[in-house]
Amino acid sequence: MCRLSSSPFSLPIFPLIAIISTLILDGLNTPAAALSPDGLALLAFKSAVSGDPSSALSSWAEDDDDPCHWPGVSCSNLSSSTNPNRVVAIAVSDKNLSGYIPSELGSLVFLRRLNLHGNLLSGSIPSQLFNATSLHSLFLYDNNLTGPIPSFICDPPRLQNLDLSRNSLSGQLPPDLRSCHQLQRLSLSGNRLSGTIPAGIWPQLANLMQLDISSNIFEGPLPPDIGDLSSLSGKLNLSHNRFSGPIPESLGSLPPAVSLDLRYNNLSGEIPQSGSLSNQSPTAFLNNPGLCGFPLQIPCSDGTSPVATAPPGGEETNTETEFPPARSKGLRPGLIVLISMADAAGIAIIGIILVYVYWKVRDREREKGCSCAGTSNLGGEGYFIDHWRCGHCCRRGEEGSSEEDGGGNEESVKSADNEAGEGRLVSMDKGFEFELDELLRASAYVLGKGRMGGIVYKVVLGYGVPVAVRRLGEGGGQRYKEFAAEAQTISKARHPNLVRLRAFYWAQDEKLLISDYISNGNLAAALRGRSGQSSLSWSNRLRIAKGVARGLAYLHDCSPKKFIHGDIKPSNILLDINYNPFISDFGLTRLISIASTTTSNVNDPTISAISPSSSSMGGFIGAALPSSDATTCSASDRSGSYRAPEARLPFALPTQKWDVYSFGIVLLELLTGRQPETILPHVTTIAGEASSSTELVKWVQKMFGKACPLAEMVDPMLLTEVQTKEVVAAFHVALVCTEIDPEVRPRMKAVSDDLERIVQ
Repeated sequence: MCRLSSSPFSLPIFPLIAIISTLILDGLNTPAAALSPDGLALLAFKSAVSGDPSSALSSWAEDDDDPCHWPGVSCSNLSSSTNPNRVVAIAVSDKNLSGYIPSELGSLVFLRRLNLHGNLLSGSIPSQLFNATSLHSLFLYDNNLTGPIPSFICDPPRLQNLDLSRNSLSGQLPPDLRSCHQLQRLSLSGNRLSGTIPAGIWPQLANLMQLDISSNIFEGPLPPDIGDLSSLSGKLNLSHNRFSGPIPESLGSLPPAVSLDLRYNNLSGEIPQSGSLSNQSPTAFLNNPGLCGFPLQIPCSDGTSPVATAPPGGEETNTETEFPPARSKGLRPGLIVLISMADAAGIAIIGIILVYVYWKVRDREREKGCSCAGTSNLGGEGYFIDHWRCGHCCRRGEEGSSEEDGGGNEESVKSADNEAGEGRLVSMDKGFEFELDELLRASAYVLGKGRMGGIVYKVVLGYGVPVAVRRLGEGGGQRYKEFAAEAQTISKARHPNLVRLRAFYWAQDEKLLISDYISNGNLAAALRGRSGQSSLSWSNRLRIAKGVARGLAYLHDCSPKKFIHGDIKPSNILLDINYNPFISDFGLTRLISIASTTTSNVNDPTISAISPSSSSMGGFIGAALPSSDATTCSASDRSGSYRAPEARLPFALPTQKWDVYSFGIVLLELLTGRQPETILPHVTTIAGEASSSTELVKWVQKMFGKACPLAEMVDPMLLTEVQTKEVVAAFHVALVCTEIDPEVRPRMKAVSDDLERIVQ
């Protein structure tokens, strides 16, 4: 029988086994074992991160049994799951994390959004990641990812947003991309993807609204079926690749609002003039040496005329053969002298005519003179016109006459004009032209006054057309070019549901905006009425909602500057006599900041580029005079109850999703008849403050959760005429617009499309 050693350094075997067993049991009972499977997957991601300079994941601890409190992790209570609180979103962006993406993240079966952009993650994208079948948004741009795009990328059936741009991905575009039927946004720019574009992908992506595959190494012909992307909006960016051959005519089938970018390729041939291709600017085709034709100023032949066309069969015209004698002999000296004398005489005659016209116009203005004794057409409400006339005509006339009495001359009058700043009336619509004198003589009716100054008038021009004229201020005399550029950009935004800026007047001590006059007040007055109750019918409310959605979709995707309104609310939505809506005051705060009287106002956060409108009454660009009980600023307008939660944070950068949220609140007000600041039943206020727009959203969500009758939510004025199906559909649109997470909110184009499907 073997005996145990009696060495003093040996341990009895049974106590040793007991110690080892205890350690194993302790390891099994550690808090990490209490973590849910979602928490373990998150810890796997933390383990895969080798560098965390900002300590973004430092609080992701294995001794914390609830990962839903970890920074960057969002959970949702899913009653259908064994563990109700499941991870639905991970947002750890711009943290300079280094490491790789672990395959364990694919086990998060309820994960909807993964946002890891702006880091230093490397390695390939694991194919197991797409086992997360609930995934609808994947943002991995601005990393160092390598390898091909996984072929399983479309396994999540609800994938809508895929942004892998600005990495180092290589290989070809996977043909399985055609299976992403719900895809709305695809950005693969700034990688090393190569090869030809597989055929048959684009007709299957019927919902795709944004496509950017620029700055890669794609080659071969442009796929003709890319013209089948009927939902595309904004820019189609195929630039900085190696595409060759002609531009397919089928690209003309793209929606007219699509802006094409084909720069820096090897395309050749004549640019087709079909459909939306004929609307593109020359910059869309630059740096393609083989391209010719309109809009490029490059003829498609070697002829001498820039508009000449190539002869049939590709034969070149031999100009040397056609005109050799005339070119070789040149012009005779006598003929050259005769032509020179004729040119000089013509220039002299034109100069005499111009001088004559100038002095005639000047004499006519002197004969007309200027009277400061003008009277108001409305018993004092026309003070603005009289004051303006005295300030820009009589004041200079008085200065000139006083100097003349003292022995002055006309040069001193010109000097005074230059110091005061020469007034300029600029019409930005060829079909809307009038003279300054006509505006001065017109009847003026006061509509209101903005919070930062600036009286708004209704002015009826000589031919009976009313316009809205708004005074902006008396400063900013040296910033004309900046003001004019902003005004021109705003005037180019033309849509049936936008108030159009028609003209502006600029002088050193006066700035005016002239826009359309909308005759039926604003939505705030229509909703609240004189008695505090609305008389708007359901058909009118639906018409207003659809029109505002169309106008905002245009501002976001089709306007020259891709405007962000930043202050959508009922008082900024004007109505005509048929209750068609018009969005007003977009871009106004920027103009006010330029025209402000003091330079300190330019940096005032209250008038930043996208801030609440400067008009406390809202919508006075083009508005009619509101009813007497609606002329004061409502509490909701003062408190910013229509603004998105992220817009209320200090130094927040504006996004289009702010407008989406504000529109959702307006739509809820149209449906419920409740103002956002109203104290709602079953909703407690926070810290004694009035309920914010978020509380209105929570109240509607709570009512739907309890399956309350629709009659308890809808405006009582609508109960006799609405159809349940229509109202429920509108409620769903409003609720998705008012999601707390801005990335979950849809684009306004999608919102508009959803509302258009609601048929009365």
